[in-house]
Amino acid sequence: MSGHSKWSTIKRKKGSLDARRSKMFTRAVKEIMVAVKVGGGGDVDANSRLRIAIQIAKGVNMPKENIQRAIAKAEGGESLEEYTFEGYGPCGIPVFIECLTNNTNRSIKNVRLIFSKFSGTVGTIGSLSFVFQRKGVFEITKSKIKISIDDFEMALIDAGVEDISYEEDTIIVTCPFEDFGKVQKTLDDLKIEIENADLQRIPNEYKTLALDDALKVMKFIDALEDDEDVTKVFHALEMTDELANEL
Repeated sequence: MSGHSKWSTIKRKKGSLDARRSKMFTRAVKEIMVAVKVGGGGDVDANSRLRIAIQIAKGVNMPKENIQRAIAKAEGGESLEEYTFEGYGPCGIPVFIECLTNNTNRSIKNVRLIFSKFSGTVGTIGSLSFVFQRKGVFEITKSKIKISIDDFEMALIDAGVEDISYEEDTIIVTCPFEDFGKVQKTLDDLKIEIENADLQRIPNEYKTLALDDALKVMKFIDALEDDEDVTKVFHALEMTDELANEL
């Protein structure tokens, strides 16, 4: 998970805090709206997908009123569709893209155009199922943990956590997709503030490239992330120290 931890660190440093918060809020609102539609309505107790979407929203410190507004908007009839893309970017780097959109044709056109511009190839749905695993990922500031690290780690292991990585003052906690809610509740019970919580697609292995090639891949990733319908971009590029210094 070392490559994943380094990417988390870089993402926290890139861009202004306000810009990153706005992007995360927009993504969380979209995910709540989709959860209401496909999960069976706005009743949190009856809609497990909505519970996860709200947990993610809380993980990025979204105000309660924003969450309720997103639920009401979805219940009022406004809806978004989920769409995913799988393929290979520059230099053969595997990429998995998640979109939430009110115009599927626009999303398909824009994402395919970006792939074409950067000499990538779009694959069929499921073609990269062997490359990525869906995981729950939590970011926690170490200084905010008021219990011993040993007690902290044991509680999380009991909750189903697979990996705990330390990056300076940030702790990256990774768990299976199905244990996301359980780990969230454990952290809440321990009164540990979560810096960020998300469902991510983690590659089984990362690919290292020469710096020039890695920077080409990053331009491709940035172009995808700038698209209005793209909510998440996952890839298998290894974060080397040399690349980190360039970002």
